[in-house]
Amino acid sequence: MINIIASRYAEALFQVGEESNSTEKLYNELKAVVDIINVNKEFSNILKSPIVSKEEKKTLITNIFGSTLDNEMLNFMKILADKDRLNLLANMEEAFKALLNDKNNILEGVAITAVPMNEGEVNELQAKLSAKYNKTVVLQNEVDKSILGGVLVRLGNEEIDGTVKNRLDKMKEQLSQVIS
Repeated sequence: MINIIASRYAEALFQVGEESNSTEKLYNELKAVVDIINVNKEFSNILKSPIVSKEEKKTLITNIFGSTLDNEMLNFMKILADKDRLNLLANMEEAFKALLNDKNNILEGVAITAVPMNEGEVNELQAKLSAKYNKTVVLQNEVDKSILGGVLVRLGNEEIDGTVKNRLDKMKEQLSQVIS
């Protein structure tokens, strides 16, 4: 779940991106920063540490990202350091991605199957769901052998369960009602 504070910062950054027509670029930079921080735990700990001063964090951000980030993103990072919000960067990335998907009419989801789907099957499922939701559906395929067969699709808060396990559970429930 996305933090409310992180969501507000993401919205502010998104608005900056809208004004400068650079939302995609800002998202890519934000994602890159989050990836770097996630990979380097020591760096992450320094940014989150209350012992390290805000000025030291801003200097560190400038030294590490100054040559690679646009001024908008660099200033955003410095504001986060000033407000002690660097620990929410991953949540901000998630919220920003949701705003970007909404702008581009994209619905992301997961297709869970017992065996991996090939690219053609994923594309076919995406096309059918795109037509149903009138949005561009983008699916990631995950494998879960416990579903036995079929597909379980999760799109946002909605779940479409076409799995064999679900069908067997329903049959079991019906049979138990008939027997009792």
